[in-house]
Amino acid sequence: MSVNNEIRKLLKEDFSAFEKVFKKAMNTDVALLDIILKYLHKQKGKQVRPMFVMLTAHVFGDITAATYRAATLIELLHTATLVHDDVVDDSNKRRGFFSLNALWKNKISVLSGDFLLSKGLLLSMENKDYDLLQIVARATQEMSEGELLQIEKARRLDIDEAVYFEIIRKKTASLIASCCAVGAASVNAGAKEVEMMRQFGEKVGLAFQIKDDILDFKKVGDIGKPKGIDIKEQKMTLPLIYMLNNSSKSDKKRIIRTIKNHHHHPQKVQGIINEVNSSGGIEYAEQQMNRLIDEALEILNQQKAGPYLDALIKLVKYSVSRKL
Repeated sequence: MSVNNEIRKLLKEDFSAFEKVFKKAMNTDVALLDIILKYLHKQKGKQVRPMFVMLTAHVFGDITAATYRAATLIELLHTATLVHDDVVDDSNKRRGFFSLNALWKNKISVLSGDFLLSKGLLLSMENKDYDLLQIVARATQEMSEGELLQIEKARRLDIDEAVYFEIIRKKTASLIASCCAVGAASVNAGAKEVEMMRQFGEKVGLAFQIKDDILDFKKVGDIGKPKGIDIKEQKMTLPLIYMLNNSSKSDKKRIIRTIKNHHHHPQKVQGIINEVNSSGGIEYAEQQMNRLIDEALEILNQQKAGPYLDALIKLVKYSVSRKL
């Protein structure tokens, strides 16, 4: 049994209750919007974020209705950001399905994302979940800042390691951090515990993104070439930053010039991928990822043992062991 299925089995009753709250939150009288929301619901992913919310809640107390609302708030926000991201990136596919903007164009997609955000706000306000809303609102702010910071820096490709970590902390890790924080807050954990779990989630989120960076440069199994998508999109990721930091001035200029001017040339992209792999950039990124996971697990080791803590540990390890 996969880790995902194992955790879903442990949380079977919780997921059933969460799905009811989530479906109710997605209700609308507008026929077109109803069709769109049902289409979105069909393509739900592994729902790792609700897992983080509910497992964290169980570690700190008896799960409550507020926990299911917290998981719903997170999932509404996450879905909205994916819809908006597809518009920004002009993507036609999402999880093997056509994206909303591919089927209904940008205007309807943006408005649908706005609707999901508003439903999350209303759900929290109607139930006076102000503490949960504050945590998730901060994550929403940071995700937007992270995206804009990346766009700003990508123009000159002047992202160093410190800026890279700031971008992924805001863009990716903030949402996982908010999952763990709202999970603890939903069962009335103290402020110290909520902050501790926010830090835990942030470390996991950082490691998760570094894993994505690594996969972009590595072959999957014995078949297929590395994707090189980040290079094609002119994104400076940790393995590439390490390679540049350890290159001569002339090589650094050449590589940056290639990324700027030849990022759609398959052979040029493959050449950079080969240089990153031979530079030790992958190994360095793996060291950073493992350091963050060790720090995250150290936080969990301070908590009371039990099946939910064990499942949370497995979820953390799974998040950085995936091959795709």
